[in-house]
Amino acid sequence: MDFLDTNVLLYAFMEGERAEKAQTLLAQPFAISAQALNEFANVARKKLNMSWPDIREAIDALVALSGTIIPVSEKITFAGLELAQRYQLSFYDATMLAAAIEAGCERFYSEDLHGGLIVEKRLTVINPF
Repeated sequence: MDFLDTNVLLYAFMEGERAEKAQTLLAQPFAISAQALNEFANVARKKLNMSWPDIREAIDALVALSGTIIPVSEKITFAGLELAQRYQLSFYDATMLAAAIEAGCERFYSEDLHGGLIVEKRLTVINPF
């Protein structure tokens, strides 16, 4: 299964070529983190100027489409701390990677991380844009 980072979710609700690529990824089985849903709500409100009802509708759609949602937990937090240190990543990026590993994903789609990075010999970061 693939894991989608917050930026992929956001692009799916925009216009243009990136939106098309993001929507294609949403059409396949995928996992996300509750953290991604929280980040989506924050950015959708601040940068996309979405109304609260529109944000709720978008998150409802993402939840319905996703195969797996990994909760934010102390296990993910501690795994994120380890990954941040080991791979020189920001803490929030590392917790997303920890969630992807927890979900058993092989591919992590993100615009924010270095494409081609292999994490823990089992998760490959791919920039779909």
